[in-house]
Amino acid sequence: MNWSVFAGLRRWLNTRTKNPSPSPFESEAAARARSAPRATVVIPALNEERRIGEVVRYARADPACAEVIVVDDSSLDETVVRARDAGAKVITSTMLGKGASMEDGIRAAANEIIVYLDGDLAGLEPGIITKLAEPIATNQFDMVKAAFGRGGGRVTELTAKPMLKMFFPELSRFAQPLGGIMSARKSLLSALSFESGYGVDIGLLIDAHTHGARVGEVDIGSLEHESQPLANLALMAQEISRVVLDRARHQSRLSVDHILSVFEMERQNQTDIDGVLTKLNGVRKLALFDMDGTVTRQRFVVELAKATQRSDALAELLRIDDDTTRSDEIAALFRFIPKATFEHVARTIELREDAVATVNQLRRAGYSVGVISDSYFVATEIIRRRIFANFAVAHTLEFDRDVCAGRLRLNRAFTRADGCQKHAVCKSNVMRYLSAAVGSTQLEHTLAIGDNYNDLCLLQLVDRGLTIEPKHPALLQSANIFEIESLNAALAFIHPKADGATAAADGATINS
Repeated sequence: MNWSVFAGLRRWLNTRTKNPSPSPFESEAAARARSAPRATVVIPALNEERRIGEVVRYARADPACAEVIVVDDSSLDETVVRARDAGAKVITSTMLGKGASMEDGIRAAANEIIVYLDGDLAGLEPGIITKLAEPIATNQFDMVKAAFGRGGGRVTELTAKPMLKMFFPELSRFAQPLGGIMSARKSLLSALSFESGYGVDIGLLIDAHTHGARVGEVDIGSLEHESQPLANLALMAQEISRVVLDRARHQSRLSVDHILSVFEMERQNQTDIDGVLTKLNGVRKLALFDMDGTVTRQRFVVELAKATQRSDALAELLRIDDDTTRSDEIAALFRFIPKATFEHVARTIELREDAVATVNQLRRAGYSVGVISDSYFVATEIIRRRIFANFAVAHTLEFDRDVCAGRLRLNRAFTRADGCQKHAVCKSNVMRYLSAAVGSTQLEHTLAIGDNYNDLCLLQLVDRGLTIEPKHPALLQSANIFEIESLNAALAFIHPKADGATAAADGATINS
């Protein structure tokens, strides 16, 4: 594709799609008619006699549909007859294959907005053509993919999405990258290449994006679709892989550096609060553990400094009063340290002897258990797994080729506009995110355990705040926080008590 030609095409498209100001003499009805989307519906079809008539009639009933074109791939059944009887214009594809049929439909279309449907659809909700056409007509997008209620198929989940995450992670958000239900500008589609086989839809998605088009997604509800036999799925997966790799090659994304950068991006995405929220479906009780000094005996950065001969430098930085400056300086201190070193320290740092048993009992009592830390996710996630907790929330330390880049990225879950009024970055804000996601009225009980001043707001916010070996007097001065001498003493505060909770707490000292 000639980029100067495409740039000119884009300028022309922007000019064409801007709605002129309405005339003061134009009636309201006339204005609505002028702004209503007019779309050509293109349906590639091969032996679709069972449903093609129903799909054509459905399309024609939508007010945004100006014409329906069925592109027949030389069907051997009654597809052509039933499509014509339903009111479609039928043309014969110039070449066997869905991609060729889609391209032929563009040439025959009389409208700038093209909407593609499959010929084997059923259970369509009303208004899908309008939903797909309106974002194009209003100049919001240049291409729109349909998202629908049915989960992605096996090839989508096992091939398409993983490969997009690897080579085009910016497109991995699309629910149905292989779906044939979509809309686009005729001008844009005419500038793209159409694959002949199963890879046509994902190829168009990638090409539109890399050509600078605005690609969006709309929810069209649920639908029924013919299933593919297993043999076809294998061929489909192979073709999808070939198309994605071909596009990645043209975009210089097949390098080892690119793949490593995607791995790092994926690692960082795991720290986002949205990933945690997906694990809270059906949760009614939450138990949150601080990491340093609560789950672990020692502070992670202190042990990391010992392992990397940086203890003296760290001691100087820990004296800095400003939290943000101190955190940034400590992150920079560990620049050039391999990620493997961070992981080794996290795997070997001493845990409290009853941490695993306590988490196990809490989970048996119906709690979802999280580790919330001001430290680094690369370590917190390992600690979380060591004690068999459900999730971890911490800040992101950036790595480049598995070597620390010395840059800290704060987890947005610690900041919230309507959150803690004392601290811009606070663990209590994480609790607010979790509570909002679950629904405050759905939560039966929340419990948190910490040991230092940076845990105070969180401990005061939950139903039951507990502190172990407190490092700051403020934790003992709060009437709502109880001191415990071992983690398993927390089991005396669960709600309601699970079987065996009392026995587990026997011998544990609780100071109130």
